[in-house]
Amino acid sequence: MSTTAKTQSRTVPAQPEPDVRGERRAVPGLAAASRARAGVELRSYFRNAQYVVFTLMLPIMLLVIFASIFDGNVEGSNVPFRQYFIAGIIAAGVMSTAFTGLAISVAMDRENGIIRRLAISPMPKGAYFIGKVVLVIITSALEAAILLAIGTAVYGLELPTELSRWLTFAWVLALGTAACALLALAFTYLIPSANAAAAVVTPPFLILQFISGVFFPFTNLPGWMQSVASVFPLKWMTQGFRSVFLPDSFAANEASGAWDLQMVAIVLTAWIVVGGLAALLTFRWRGARVK
Repeated sequence: MSTTAKTQSRTVPAQPEPDVRGERRAVPGLAAASRARAGVELRSYFRNAQYVVFTLMLPIMLLVIFASIFDGNVEGSNVPFRQYFIAGIIAAGVMSTAFTGLAISVAMDRENGIIRRLAISPMPKGAYFIGKVVLVIITSALEAAILLAIGTAVYGLELPTELSRWLTFAWVLALGTAACALLALAFTYLIPSANAAAAVVTPPFLILQFISGVFFPFTNLPGWMQSVASVFPLKWMTQGFRSVFLPDSFAANEASGAWDLQMVAIVLTAWIVVGGLAALLTFRWRGARVK
């Protein structure tokens, strides 16, 4: 064997130089990963026109339709119908984004392989949920602001001037959003596939809208409907928002004759606990439905 051949046989193929000089990249902490995940969620949401229309625009369209159809005052009061059902439409909007939209979003993530990939990534798993919560908080607040702007500019909605009412608005919005979001995470257990998500999630949302005093005075509904609606958070969110936008004298028209804000807080907090526990028990990072 020639000297040249011996040299070639000993030649070691060139190896690519590592792009990292022997140092391991630090795993992002929960805060950094949550910020990054929230950014991804927000960009994905606003780039999906169908998703935006289904969740964000639906309550706006309902406001325009109902405000155009209904005129006059609620029977036995001097409160305009438009002033009455703005509270219900805001509450329905919160449920639309935090429950319906979030449940569909998680079902799509599950089927598109996003949840499985995130499960094997070094990202803290809590960042996924925090990103979703940030998304629903921002979109719910944005939706409420748009509804109030349209209601004020187009339909003469009178906004409260007392700070205490806006504080009530803030905590009802926060508790309602949290309750609906956690229930959505748990509800995804009942969704067999992304294609079936809207069909599974929409019926309970529609039913609760019509029996929770969103579009009609709650006390005009049959007693059994009021009893069923009183179990779920939408009725209490709607009642809490009514206390913000309607005069105190209108509280006499509530089923109990009062705003019952303490009960609003208790029921919404209870649903946060129930929804959180249910989500912990039912949410899966792996399994037959997680593609």
